[in-house]
This record gives sequence, C-alpha cells and structure tokens, in this order.
Amino acid sequence: MNKTIVRREAAEVQPLLASGLHPVLARVLSQRGVRNDVELDCRLQGLASFQSLMGIDSAAERIGQAIIQQQSVLVVGDFDADGATSSALAVRALRALGARRVNFLVPNRFEFGYGLTPPLVEVAQTDFSPDLLITVDNGISSNEGVSAANALGMDVVVTDHHLPGEVLPDAVAIVNPNQRGCAFPSKHLAGVGVIFYVMVAVCRYLQGQQWFDDKPYDTPNMAQFLDLVALGTVADVVPLDHNNRILVQQGLARIRSGHCCPGITALLQLAKRQARWLVSQDLGFAVGPRLNAAGRLQDMGVGIECLLADSETEALAKAQVLHELNQERRDIEADMQAEALSYLDSIELEKVPAGICLYQPHWHQGVIGILAGRLKERFARPTVVFASVNDPESVNGSESVSGSESGTELKGSLRSVAGVHIRDVLADIDAENPELMKAFGGHAMAAGVTIAAAQFEQFKACFEARLETIMTPDKLQQVLLSDGEVEAEFLNSDVAETLRAAMPWGQHFEEPLFEGVFTIVRQKWLGDKHIKLFLAGQETGALVDAIAFNQERSVWDGISGKIRVLYKMDINDYQNRRQLQLVVQHVEEYRES
Repeated sequence: MNKTIVRREAAEVQPLLASGLHPVLARVLSQRGVRNDVELDCRLQGLASFQSLMGIDSAAERIGQAIIQQQSVLVVGDFDADGATSSALAVRALRALGARRVNFLVPNRFEFGYGLTPPLVEVAQTDFSPDLLITVDNGISSNEGVSAANALGMDVVVTDHHLPGEVLPDAVAIVNPNQRGCAFPSKHLAGVGVIFYVMVAVCRYLQGQQWFDDKPYDTPNMAQFLDLVALGTVADVVPLDHNNRILVQQGLARIRSGHCCPGITALLQLAKRQARWLVSQDLGFAVGPRLNAAGRLQDMGVGIECLLADSETEALAKAQVLHELNQERRDIEADMQAEALSYLDSIELEKVPAGICLYQPHWHQGVIGILAGRLKERFARPTVVFASVNDPESVNGSESVSGSESGTELKGSLRSVAGVHIRDVLADIDAENPELMKAFGGHAMAAGVTIAAAQFEQFKACFEARLETIMTPDKLQQVLLSDGEVEAEFLNSDVAETLRAAMPWGQHFEEPLFEGVFTIVRQKWLGDKHIKLFLAGQETGALVDAIAFNQERSVWDGISGKIRVLYKMDINDYQNRRQLQLVVQHVEEYRES
C-alpha cells in the first residue's frame, strides 16, 4: 500500500506557550485545534450540563420513581465494551442510589443479534418480570422491541448514542444526543457517557424528592463511576472532543489513584499495565480488547460481571476468563486475516476494488469487525467482511468468496476511511435496491448489515460499484499525518512522559506522531514479528532505542543506513527503569533531496 506522509498544518502556538506548556506539547495541541486555556481544562466543572440533553428530565423522573417505589428495573445492554461499561455503570449507579431490584440482560449476538428485540423482551419477561427497562448503548432503532415491551406492561427508557432513524421507538423517554432537536453540544458521547449523564440527572431528581434525607448513607457522588466512562469511551473509539476528553481524563485520574472498580484493576493486572502510569491508549489496546472478547466469542455477561464484582478475588477470576477468551480471539483473527490476505495479495494492488467485500462461510461472526478494520488499514479502502449466522464450526471453508448457502443469513461488519461515510453508502445502496438488505445501521466510520447469503454477489457488486464513484485517487492513498520533527534537545524521556500524561489521546485527537531521519546502528528481531532498533540521531548522533511491532520481514529487507521514520515517543518501563523508546509506525529509506 502506498503511504503518503503529510505534515499537519502549522497553527498559532503562542497562546498555549503563554499557558506554560512545553513547546512540543503546545505545537501538537495547536495542530489539533486547541486554541486556549478553556480547551486545556479537563476539570469536571467544564462538562456540558446534563440539562441540555433532550428527554433527560422525563428519563430521570421515570427512573427516579422506579427507585422510590422499589420497582423491578432491568438494564438491557449491548455486547461490546461500551455496552458492558454502560450496563455496569447503570447497575452500580442504580444500586448506589437506593434501588434494590436491579438486574441486567445482554443479548448473545449469535442468538438474538443487536438491540432490544421482541425475542429478548420475552426473555426479560420470563426471567425478570421488570416494571422498567433501561436500554444502554442501544434502543434507538428498537421500535419493535419497545412495542413488545409496552404490550407486556413494561415501561422503556432508551439511552443511546447511535444515529436515529426516521421513526423513533415509543418509549417513555429517549436520551440520545444525536436525536433531532437535541441541543446537547457534544454529539460524540459514547453509550456509557449517555447513561452517566442520565444517572447524574436521576441523582438530582431524587435529591429534589428528599429521597436521601432519611437514608443512612450520603448522597452518592456520580463521579465515582468515571472509571467505567473512561474505559467505555476509549474502547468505543468515539471522537475525543473536549467534553469526552474531560470524561476520559477524570476517569484515568481515578484509575491511576486506585479509585476504580476491582474489575478494571484485574484486567490491568492481566494486561501487565500499571495503573499509576495508565494512559488512554492502554484502555484502548489492552483493557478494551479483553472486555470485548466475551461479546465476540461467547456472551458479554461475564464481562459485565467482571465490572460489577466487588471483591478482588471474584474480579480476577472473571478477568482471567476474559483474558483467555481474548487469546482465543487473537488466534481466530490471525487465521482469518491470513486467508483474507492470501486472496487480496494475489490481486495486483491497482486491481483491488475501491470497496473490499469478502466472505467465507467458516469465518467467525464475532471477529469480522476486527478483520474489516485490519484490511481497511492495510489497503486504505472501505471494507465489509461477512460471516454466516450459522455456527462457525458447522460449515466447512471454501476457496470462494461467494455466499451460496440457500436460506443462510449473512452478517457484515463495515469499516471506512476518512471522507467516506459508510452508513450513507449503505443508505444509497438501499435506496437503489430496497430488497437487498434486511437491516443496516451504524456511523460514518463503522456500520453493520444483514443480507441473505443468496444476495451476496449482488451486494458485493453494488458495494464495489458505489465505492468506485466515491474513492478518488487521493482517498486510495494511506495518509500518515506527521507532527513534524522533534529537536534533539527534546528527544528524551521527560518530554515523552509529558506527552503521555498531558491529554487523553484517541479518535480525532490522535496521539502525537513525529518524523525524523536516523541511522540504524544495530537491529535485531524479537521473535518473528517485532524488531528492536538502536538509532543514531542525525543532528547529534546520540543513540536512542526504538521498536517496531508486528512487522513483515520483507519490509525490512535491504533497509540499512539512513532511514526516515514516523514514530511515537513512548516509555520503556524495563526493570522499573523508565527510558525513552520510539515506537516506529512507518519506515522508509532516506534519500537526500
């Protein structure tokens, strides 16, 4: 894949320097649109008010009355990390507020699919007989499920962040910053962020009802749940606007100080991450995948139970299950990726379609989203990967990428590139082929779709044709945004520590990525995939450690001498010695201009 390095545009940095920021950090933040002290402030006082969320007063009143009357409340979640943290936060907060009849229910993706469906409502009625259902990280498209709940006498409060359809469910209240007419300024809240705001509003409502006046406990502080908000927000890869940065930074601060639920502590332990040095990237790349593994391979119930555990022993036992599931997920993913790359690498790059669409009957439904993301990154093309809803173990593999099993239903997971709104692509396909897709939904960068297996080839043709009209040559280049070079005097562990701790980095607020010219002094492979480098800087010749993870040996064949490197400044904490280490993201031979 052709990669193009583009330096971010220079921006006015003086106001940030005047705030006392390190010059490198000031430059990085200015290039991400930060202009003043207000946007640097990550104190809780800077959060947008819950009162501007449409529907939150009705939601708070209904939930508050359920607590006062001690009604049966059932939290209905989703099977990803955002859904798990949302469910755990809702249950923990409701119990802290005084609810005594609280349970949770999360659908198994292979049996029920996504959201509050009528079959899931039947399970809820049979197992829990709730008076009130609260959906978290889902529900905005669950029109039939909400109607089914209403018919059985259950009230429903929907809390969600996904894009709404034309017709909303008939719920008692809907809280979603993306519903039409909602004035809430941050449209990028994760599901866990939405339910956090709702619980803040419920607490305020109960205070107004003098609910806590005769209780043997103080009014609970909802900030105690920000560890869950931070984890779910980062794991769901929502854009880190200022409001989300506050939520994540405050949650990180709680985790670093040891004020987090035992489940997060246990997951950090198994991921070999020290809480005191925790950064948002650790949540995204170490903790989140372990939590997600349950929903991908089995049932997210164990993930929610891990986050609800109050004892270290119970939490560690649940976390160990998640850890083992994540290893299994990695093995499955590696096999699927090898098959996909074997097929795509056999095609000349210029002949790879503008939109990649793949299917194998034995691919695992829970892992197709990860594979779609990997292929999107490698080939810089929107990608959809399908799996059969049948048991992955029940169908033998094949060489073809067609879906010919009569009557079989396929689930597809889509990932997109910058500038291509993938849900809109599906909507365009649906407008021209209204019978092609059974269901679809999602965001600009990720979506899901359901089709009949017999329709795979037609969908593939429509998908490729639609992307051919969108994918201009510039979009077929993988652009790597650089923050420029780092002066030799600033290439040290102190600056690396400053960058790590300054802000939560993430989606649309990317971790700093620098470039520089170095000379390879020594290199060695660590196993088959990682390469350790000892580099000499161009200006001073000072040696610096570097490492490149998950590399293909062919990329490094013949590379020696001077190289141009894109890297992140990180810390190698080896034997309790914290030293600068460059994490190489891209390397190419250096040619004098």
